[in-house]
Amino acid sequence: MYRLLPTDHFRRQLRSFLKRHQALAPVIEQVLRDLEADPFQPHLRLHPLRGKHAGTHAVRVTPSVRLTLTLRIAEEAIYLLDIGARDDVCR
Repeated sequence: MYRLLPTDHFRRQLRSFLKRHQALAPVIEQVLRDLEADPFQPHLRLHPLRGKHAGTHAVRVTPSVRLTLTLRIAEEAIYLLDIGARDDVCR
């Protein structure tokens, strides 16, 4: 089981995101539970990012929404960095 460690930025972004997209709250909760259990589950579509985001990963919440994170396997920790539209958090 992995530990989810949200950054302050992630908490602010999540609050703001959920104000605009309340219907996605249960989906995001499920994604976070699945990440905590095993981030390598195929439906999460965990993938590394490139460019200025090299060293971080993203998971798919919906086709247009991504959650970015830093995965520390040795520590079994997942640092949650950002959530939002794919174009905003992955570019």
